[in-house]
Amino acid sequence: MYDRGFLTEVLRQVHQACKVVMARFEPVASVDDFTQSATGMEKLDAICMQLIAIGESLKKIDSITEGRLLTRYPAIDWKKAKGLRDILSHHYFDVNAEAIYDVCQTKVPAMAESVRQMLQDIEKAE
Repeated sequence: MYDRGFLTEVLRQVHQACKVVMARFEPVASVDDFTQSATGMEKLDAICMQLIAIGESLKKIDSITEGRLLTRYPAIDWKKAKGLRDILSHHYFDVNAEAIYDVCQTKVPAMAESVRQMLQDIEKAE
């Protein structure tokens, strides 16, 4: 059995990081908004840092739950989400702004919803 309190805290951190990414991404209308100015690059950097934190926390969740929790929420490709952390951390100079744009636009909101559902399900189980 795992520590539900610790798991809940990590899930809340992931949910908060998703919300931060969505807020930072809100004014971004195209990939050019990332790549065509210093401010855009700073925004891209800040978003990437949150994505790294999310990926690291997802790995922690897998460790805490022995790989049992994330698989119960198949709407998200958790392996790719964790893999993105590795790419951003180890191949930073190869970051593809278009890929990050797509992740922010299509994947992060769905992840936030899945994590919210996890938190709700854990709360109901207590």
